[in-house]
Amino acid sequence: MFEKILIANRGEIAVRIIRTCKELGVRTVAVYSEADANSMHVQLADEAICIGRAPSSESYLRIDRLVSAAEIADVDAIHPGYGFLSENAHFADVCESCNIRFIGPSSRAMSALQDKAVSRALAKKAGVPVPPGSEGVVENEAEALATAKKIGYPVMIKAIAGGGGRGMRIAHNDISLMKGYHTARNEAEKAFGNSGVYVEKYFENPHHIEFQILADARGTIIHLGERDCSIQRRHQKLIEETPSPLLEGKLKDLRKKMGKAAIKIAELAQYSNAGTVEFIVDDQGGFYFLEVNKRIQVEHPVTEEVTGIDLVRQQIMIAMGEPLKLSQGDIHARGHAIECRINAEDPYDDFRPSPGRIDMYYAPGGHGVRVDSHAYAGYAIPSNYDSMIGKLVTYGKDRREAIDRMSRALSEYLITGIKTTIPFEQAVLQDPDFRRGVYSTGFIEQLLRRGAQ
Repeated sequence: MFEKILIANRGEIAVRIIRTCKELGVRTVAVYSEADANSMHVQLADEAICIGRAPSSESYLRIDRLVSAAEIADVDAIHPGYGFLSENAHFADVCESCNIRFIGPSSRAMSALQDKAVSRALAKKAGVPVPPGSEGVVENEAEALATAKKIGYPVMIKAIAGGGGRGMRIAHNDISLMKGYHTARNEAEKAFGNSGVYVEKYFENPHHIEFQILADARGTIIHLGERDCSIQRRHQKLIEETPSPLLEGKLKDLRKKMGKAAIKIAELAQYSNAGTVEFIVDDQGGFYFLEVNKRIQVEHPVTEEVTGIDLVRQQIMIAMGEPLKLSQGDIHARGHAIECRINAEDPYDDFRPSPGRIDMYYAPGGHGVRVDSHAYAGYAIPSNYDSMIGKLVTYGKDRREAIDRMSRALSEYLITGIKTTIPFEQAVLQDPDFRRGVYSTGFIEQLLRRGAQ
């Protein structure tokens, strides 16, 4: 077992990783920026090292400072969490060259999936459908226009790197394509240091479904079922659940096909550790590969709740070189789980971020309720980072019980001093279409147009 792990991240995911490490008897090292000096992960870790000023470019994205901190603390491994450098092949390579185990896929596997255009090519090789689009990076306006005319509008301009909805624009005609092309490139450059974009067919209001995979270094790969992530705004997920209502209903035969497709892509990439293969699905049962997320996902707790498997623990064991002690036949999802992301945002002002000091904080509890958060009364939410301050997860014997429990838990969640997404998520849970499991990626926009309060 590793003796000490450095967590190259912040916020709730850093707290989440620390908790599993404590249960394994592994000491932890937190890193923090000046803005995060009072963050909970700093308080819970065995050691903490300041790595720079508030901007992530001067702290959490500085590979040199992270590796220096790891060497000073004499750690065995680094867990990158999600976001920041979690999918950076160079960071993984530097860790490997410094004899520090990277708790994630190898730099080789990351390079094989280094951008979404490369991942598309790999999926095609695996025989998995992909949306029609450019074969690689679109270098100029003329190429973007030619691709759009070939596949037909609407199209999506997408950054080849990163995620979180940044560097993505929808275009319905030549004019919006030109504007979106330059906007997406500029946004991608600022967010990921890579301005490359590609163009693919945009499906109006599809379902966004992803499969969790685990793979060891010996070639054993399994999936742990799907998560439905269709409740999203501006391509950023807000509510996730498992199992997917779509795959529990008229398209239940699709689960096995999509699970096999996810494993095939991972096999071709020689993937190891935890990862997620994302798809879009239309109402007729057509599914198309989107991308591979080469890290733990924000929404991983719902999978943990229905399978009873600690995914962070699995990541650590795989990084140690241990074989998976699970086979596909061992995976049995039971019940239903839902996650609401609790963001410091005003959903009724275009989801504008709402940083600031939390005056009162009370997290819900009770049977079947889980809260992953780094927030507390008196905590000042910095404006420098993502607005998510926690995740509320509920489990039930079936979907109705999970929804009712979530509604109850949201009503108990007390956060004052800032705006949060809690009231809007309550409105989503009360919507008749959501309760019937009839929704797609356009659900939030439709709800807002109907004046949800």
